[in-house]
Amino acid sequence: MPVSHELTRSTCDNDVIEDIEDIISANHSHEQREGNRPLIIPRPRSKKTKTTTIAEKVKSIDLDYCDPEGSLANEKRDSYVPGTQKIYVRTWGCSHNSSDSEYMAGQLAAYGYKITEQKEEADLWLLNSCTVKNPAEDHFRNAIKEAQSMGKLLVVAGCVPQGHQKADYIQGLSVIGVQQIDRVVEVVEETFKGNSVRLMGQKKSSGKKAGGAPLSLPKIRKNPLIEIIAINTGCLNQCTYCKTKHARGELGSYRPEEIVERAKQSFSEGVVELWLTSEDLGAYGRDIGVTLPELLWKLIEVVPQGAMIRLGMTNPPYILEHLEEMSKILSHPRVYSFLHVPVQSGSDSVLMDMRREYCVADFRHVVDYLRERVPDVNIATDLICGFPTETDQDFKETMALVEKYKFASLFINQFFPRPGTLAYKMQRIPAQEVKKRTKVVSELFQSYHPYTHKLGLIQEVLVTEVSFDQQYFVAHNKSYDQVLVLKQDNIMGKIVKVEIFETGKHFMKGKLLQDETAEQPNVPHPLKKGQVSGVTLASQEKKLQVPWFWLGSSLLGLAILVRAYTRFNR
Repeated sequence: MPVSHELTRSTCDNDVIEDIEDIISANHSHEQREGNRPLIIPRPRSKKTKTTTIAEKVKSIDLDYCDPEGSLANEKRDSYVPGTQKIYVRTWGCSHNSSDSEYMAGQLAAYGYKITEQKEEADLWLLNSCTVKNPAEDHFRNAIKEAQSMGKLLVVAGCVPQGHQKADYIQGLSVIGVQQIDRVVEVVEETFKGNSVRLMGQKKSSGKKAGGAPLSLPKIRKNPLIEIIAINTGCLNQCTYCKTKHARGELGSYRPEEIVERAKQSFSEGVVELWLTSEDLGAYGRDIGVTLPELLWKLIEVVPQGAMIRLGMTNPPYILEHLEEMSKILSHPRVYSFLHVPVQSGSDSVLMDMRREYCVADFRHVVDYLRERVPDVNIATDLICGFPTETDQDFKETMALVEKYKFASLFINQFFPRPGTLAYKMQRIPAQEVKKRTKVVSELFQSYHPYTHKLGLIQEVLVTEVSFDQQYFVAHNKSYDQVLVLKQDNIMGKIVKVEIFETGKHFMKGKLLQDETAEQPNVPHPLKKGQVSGVTLASQEKKLQVPWFWLGSSLLGLAILVRAYTRFNR
């Protein structure tokens, strides 16, 4: 699920239909280092030459799990000043991955590293991967090759190295496991020193798997107006096609009070939109005796006037028992009337082979119930075309489901056999047939227009993003429909009233009403782009002291170097 807020395109009549989340063992405590080595001394080079092997250039450090091999990119440096280099961070996948990258970037920036969007000028690349589809992993692999060809140091993270630790193309590279992102500074430091480090441990609380790294960590939000909180990690399902389970594992939920505190802090930093994400939102709390609605009502209490909550993906089995409460929550003025409920197939036979643990009737009940009780609710869903056991009749049943509900947001994916999954060993449907079915259901999806009836309506929208072509601001109404508004001063992060004057397949365009003024949600001004969130005053003071320490250490090192050079040339 490649990330980058795909719903913010203004060229919206596009045949490529992505996932909604594109929009976009040991127990370790938080051990981020606050200081540097006591002394940094540049070592004088010897005039004698020596031929070294790769193994001599790179050594492996055993923190949780060590990799015995080395990498040419991670070459041993003679000396370096910790925390002064530039780091390029790239992310693929869901909004959970995006949140992980924001946390890793925040910790590195708080320590002193500069986060850059210019990969050419970076000293090290931090690549956060997705394992859902083959293309996403291919992009990740190609980025590794590109970095190596440019001589960049590399740290890899995310679901690919976590779920496939023996992949040949990551051997010798430093790796951060999905639950070890709070130790990214250690891994980066060691990588700059030429060491190859792997941290693949699992967080636990009272003997149970925990949600992961602390939610209180520093982060750099990609969009200062949007906070992404992963409320749990892993899931309870055993889907036969899913590789993500191999990486994220069993369900691990954060305590409600941790999530609420993070939300409160985010709103105090000017956030106006709170995204709740995970591999399965509906399963939240089943491991700690809490329910999703209980968490949501606590969060609603701390959402300021004008700010909004957006819910992520939930599988049908875990939302069925909460439908009454969820209908009330989705109707609340501070919660978008939007829910992502993947069906994957309209055939009970295929769902059984997928081990989805629900039938089509369950999915229909969820959609019918919410559409009846939540005004203008937007239910998004996913389909997989060409699952190995899908017959022509199964596919017809899927087509009938789409025809009946005419989903405004439908994400169509071809089946990708992922190594290590049960479906990988199944007899595959010919590729041409899979493409044909994908094309047919895509044509059906393109044949109806879900927003035509909203032409001419006056709607309140919250402006939070910029469109892909930079021509429009992107806003969302209560149903989380995308509304494009021509750029104007002083409306970003605010609520405005617009008249819908044009509709497309995936968007609407709204004209600002001249007599109306933009309403500022009850939050302070947001942080500047690239500013670190969640850094305490004490941490900031320590950070301010570090450069002076580095300066003193560097001057001392320079003096020793000059003395050694003078003595050597006598």
